[in-house]
Amino acid sequence: MALQNPVINAETPVFWRDPQLPFIQARSIADGRKVCYARHSHEVFSVGAITAGQSTYLHEKTCQTIASGTVVLMNPGDVHACNPIDDQPWSYIMLYVDAAWLSRIQHACGVSEDQGFQPIAATHCDDPQLFNALLRLHRVLIDPHTQTMARHEQAIAFFTQMQERLGGGRPPVRKAGARIERAAHYINAHFLQPIRLEDICQAANLSEAYLIRAFEQHFHMTPHAYLINRRIQHAQTRLLEGEPIAAVAQRSGFADQAHFQRVFKKHLAATPGQYRQ
Repeated sequence: MALQNPVINAETPVFWRDPQLPFIQARSIADGRKVCYARHSHEVFSVGAITAGQSTYLHEKTCQTIASGTVVLMNPGDVHACNPIDDQPWSYIMLYVDAAWLSRIQHACGVSEDQGFQPIAATHCDDPQLFNALLRLHRVLIDPHTQTMARHEQAIAFFTQMQERLGGGRPPVRKAGARIERAAHYINAHFLQPIRLEDICQAANLSEAYLIRAFEQHFHMTPHAYLINRRIQHAQTRLLEGEPIAAVAQRSGFADQAHFQRVFKKHLAATPGQYRQ
């Protein structure tokens, strides 16, 4: 289960972590007027977004003012600091990402596998697509109703987009072939059990980034969407056979009945009870 500290007030930093996704962490703050940083660096890659107001942004030997809509990027070891301006309100989100994990995204985007993580040259950008994609990823990560695989997929999608827009490279997706079929077969055989994205990748012998891109091209949905759709199909059969809704939820791989109800209605525009009637 994802861990998130409770919000005390707008000045309190909020951290998010998921033990099942140890390669990524998140931090956000709604009112940064009293948040001041000394020059510092991280061992991991950092990417963030100014969501309101403006602040100073020190990066290595440069210092400038950045405002809402800006994406900031820090490679491992980059000295940086963002601080308020004359008590002006500002807010932000930050993600901290393991560089070794990120290097595998880069390899799927065409960076040579003989190289490790390749630093991103840009220190910041005002790309609205990247900014909105980062906000979307953060919302997915902190949403307590989002399953781990969906979080994992969204993280891969964002960092693939970031690499393509800022780091260069987008090799054409090869024909899906037998390995994508093996991925689907694995999901079909194990959809009633907890499945991680790593399990599907191992079964198909594909990297995470390549699996998602090729799977979506072939089946027109991500592996997680395919898994949920398969579970809903199973639940429909069980409901028509007269099983209680709570039992169907439990036996179809959903976390609880409330989660099952939400997902079922999203797929069929009807509650399980309405469907059974």
